Amino acid sequence: MRSKNLFGTVALIFVGIVFGAILVSGFGLVRPSYADIQIGASKPPVEQLDAQAQAFNNAFVQVAENVTPSIVQITVVTKVKNTLPDGFHFFFPFRDDVPKEQQGGGSGIIISDDGYILTNNHVVENASQVSVSLHNKEQYEATVVGTDPLTDLAVIKIEKNNLPEAYLGDSDKIKVGQWVMAIGNPLALTSTVTAGIISATGRNINIIRDENGYGIENFIQTDAAINPGNSGGALVDLNGAVIGVNSAIATDGMTQRYIGYGFAIPINLAKSVANDLIANGKVSRGYIGVSIAEVDASTAKALGMKETKGVIIQDVVKGGAAEKEDIKQGDIILKVDEREVNQPNQLQSYVASKRAGSQVRLTIYRDGKEIERYVTLKSRDEDNEKKTVTATNKNKNENKKDVKEITFDDLGMTVRNMTDSELKEFNIDNGVLITNVKNFSKAYNQRIVRGMVITSADRKDIANVSDLKSIMDSKKGQAVLLRIILDNKGTSRLVGVEIPK
Repeated sequence: MRSKNLFGTVALIFVGIVFGAILVSGFGLVRPSYADIQIGASKPPVEQLDAQAQAFNNAFVQVAENVTPSIVQITVVTKVKNTLPDGFHFFFPFRDDVPKEQQGGGSGIIISDDGYILTNNHVVENASQVSVSLHNKEQYEATVVGTDPLTDLAVIKIEKNNLPEAYLGDSDKIKVGQWVMAIGNPLALTSTVTAGIISATGRNINIIRDENGYGIENFIQTDAAINPGNSGGALVDLNGAVIGVNSAIATDGMTQRYIGYGFAIPINLAKSVANDLIANGKVSRGYIGVSIAEVDASTAKALGMKETKGVIIQDVVKGGAAEKEDIKQGDIILKVDEREVNQPNQLQSYVASKRAGSQVRLTIYRDGKEIERYVTLKSRDEDNEKKTVTATNKNKNENKKDVKEITFDDLGMTVRNMTDSELKEFNIDNGVLITNVKNFSKAYNQRIVRGMVITSADRKDIANVSDLKSIMDSKKGQAVLLRIILDNKGTSRLVGVEIPK
């Protein structure tokens, strides 16, 4: 009897142990308390950052904390006309006369503690109402002080004092590869900070142009993410200095969203424009009075230059500042005030930072020598007369009526003599007409196209195809400089072409 009771007791204990184990581990019916839960490793992989890494990390944090209060969100209301396709006006005869309002916006940089804010022209252009939201959520109505479409900059003002103004740096000292941060309000996401590097400087992306094709572009390119709404915000270095005004993005054309690169206006140019807008409500910009282009290898060779550098003067404005100082078509500008210039926009943006009446010193390459010229800049209102060529038809060639044609196979270009009526149409005395350019030929690669006129080669006037052939034959294995008339308005440019042996 006793042994039977003992066996039953042992059996009950065994069943209890097994059942308890099943409850705890098999069915999860007994759970630990929150205090007993432990997730993740017990210590970080790197317990203490290297001092340099910590300082680098802190730089981003400090810039974000210190600069973000100086960046505002701008909201604008603009009025746009309703437009209907032809044929719909019968059904909606008054629809086009009723403008509708739409809302947009961007970012801005506080540049003075009494309420002046720098932004993009395209942010506030045609705005009927402008409002500003500060970092602390306060909102103010703003007035537009002035705009400059040729640089896409504008200044607005709110009535508020003791604002946290941004520190404006020196964009001439930036380097490709240095870290930068973009601060703004992309996609209505306020106070957004992104980081990247300066990818390139001196970019011309052909988005700013007036009716005459003139615009000032010298963009800083960055891979810090910039999206719609960032326009007018700040591009800053790791000292927290604003080095650019974010203005444009490279997009896929469909979503209009960032796909890798953004563009900012250099702050040195922006400071000059802002000062003028605040003082006068407009920009009194100085102009040299020339049209310019990059010097390529063929042009440099044709001019006898040892290096491919500088910008070539394609045309000189009649009565302009440059013409008065003995500056000529075909001169190569190497420096302006000791600054080397190798791209047209480098010269344009520097001169654009100067006011009319200022003087600049140009270092020029001409006929194998370097010379200097001092130019007092004129305003564009004074300097808007285009250079024209008066046709007198003094040097008519009797053979021009017997139209002759020649093909320069090595250049991929065909030219023929011009008739008197064609000379009159182009308002010139002499030249040969380009009748064909082969795709991907030397001429094609130099942007020479059918319908243009060659008036000189190697600085000698061309009366007919025989003149041109004679010069070309004499320059075998060298390069020759051609003066080409682009249209009947007298627009011209100089082109260097290499002549194979």
